[in-house]
Amino acid sequence: MDFSVTTGPLLIDGHLDLAFNAGLGRELTLPLAALRRTDPVAGETATVTFSELRAAGLRVCFGTLFALPRTAQSPDGYTDHAGARQQALRQLEQYQRWEGGGHLRLLRTGEEVAAHLASEEAAPGVVLLMEGADPVRDVEDLAFWAAAGVRVIGPAWGRTRYAGGTEAPGPLTAAGRELVGAMADLGLALDASHLDDASFWDAAELHPRMIATHANSRALIAGNRHLTDDMARAIADKDGVIGLVYHSKFLQADWQDGDPRAPLSSLAAHAAHYAGLIGWNRVALGTDLDGGFGQEKCPAGVDAYRDVPASVDALPAELRAGVLGENWARWMTRYL
Repeated sequence: MDFSVTTGPLLIDGHLDLAFNAGLGRELTLPLAALRRTDPVAGETATVTFSELRAAGLRVCFGTLFALPRTAQSPDGYTDHAGARQQALRQLEQYQRWEGGGHLRLLRTGEEVAAHLASEEAAPGVVLLMEGADPVRDVEDLAFWAAAGVRVIGPAWGRTRYAGGTEAPGPLTAAGRELVGAMADLGLALDASHLDDASFWDAAELHPRMIATHANSRALIAGNRHLTDDMARAIADKDGVIGLVYHSKFLQADWQDGDPRAPLSSLAAHAAHYAGLIGWNRVALGTDLDGGFGQEKCPAGVDAYRDVPASVDALPAELRAGVLGENWARWMTRYL
């Protein structure tokens, strides 16, 4: 299928926390300059609004339902399933309100994605991704979320009731194994981002359709937030795609808050490493912009979302279109 467009490169983002940002009080329907003047989020200069998405030429993204657990840094986060579910439902309603206002279109199937990509004037399309599965009560509850439009679920963020995750080692729990099996039965894809090593390999045994919407390479950056080479190969073996994250800490080894922003060459290095393992046709973007970090932690040259298309200019010219969007388009139209 030809995904080329006449007005510029096809742009698909594997990971944007749009409704979560709205829950923080950010009004994404404002122009970016206006949002920055009134931004309720301190210390994180916003980069994403709907006008920025349109300026970048974003056609489709995975938009998250992300429930934030209670931590020392987030005392208002959830402590149980009911609290996680409440957050996710509020975010689902936010996407529905945005769709009603013409700011986006919710997409549920590969056929809908293909038709949407054929309409260059359409508002950005959003495929719902649940990041961290705690909003799901149990396997019987999966049907509700599928009917609501969720098409991909990542069982972990940190530790959840279902899986070990980032900085929280552990396998799938018994409930997690049930969940992943039921996801496969319902045709819901699995996002391997944030899974700990043990839970990743458990999930890989149980689910035939695995992607990583936003995960960089552990060969370049230490820590279980990132994918080992063997994990990348396992995703490729399932015909999956991996999206690159734009957080400087995940791009440049030993980067610390306050350091100069990581150069775009570091993004290219992660792309090239993955490509050497699994091919350029499986490398894509999962920027996670405004996903808990702002302009201060974006790679140098990415000051707002409209800068994303140019952020791959360090890649060979013939490979940029695939990374910017064609690789995600192929996966979405084939497997959603």
